[in-house]
Amino acid sequence: MTTAETLTTPDGPFSVVVADDAVLAAGWTDSIDELVALVHPQLRTTTGSPAVLRAAQEAVRAYYDGDLDAPAAVPVRQRSGEFREHAWKVLRDVEPGERISYTEFAERSGRPAAVRAVAGACARNAAALFVPCHRVLRSGGALGGFRYGTPLKTALLDREALTRR
Repeated sequence: MTTAETLTTPDGPFSVVVADDAVLAAGWTDSIDELVALVHPQLRTTTGSPAVLRAAQEAVRAYYDGDLDAPAAVPVRQRSGEFREHAWKVLRDVEPGERISYTEFAERSGRPAAVRAVAGACARNAAALFVPCHRVLRSGGALGGFRYGTPLKTALLDREALTRR
């Protein structure tokens, strides 16, 4: 059984699902069930930690208070294939305020031709904000998709750009 909670943010409800040592899923929804469905089945049986949940909540609040680096300090655990798991780790190194293309993301992941694979990593990312897929754009700077909608993606990118100035 996982531990989860929903917070109120300027961008709407934000829920976090945690295990004993890491965030498993997070996103702008008040549906815990929706987030749990994104978690790999092998991870759904882990027991949640109140301490990890508190750390995740504090990181989200700190992010909205201007500490854009706070979510990167919280451990995340997701399961998939080897390349996708590697791509999620690489994505955590994209700095707040930085915008990269899918092509650049593929290059940073060590497989320059794997543009579709890194796009798939973004699409399957269960831990939004903690694994900042919103910082990846299409070539030419077009937004591309985002599980929680492109208006929210724009708001996050704008917040990060303003805070980093």
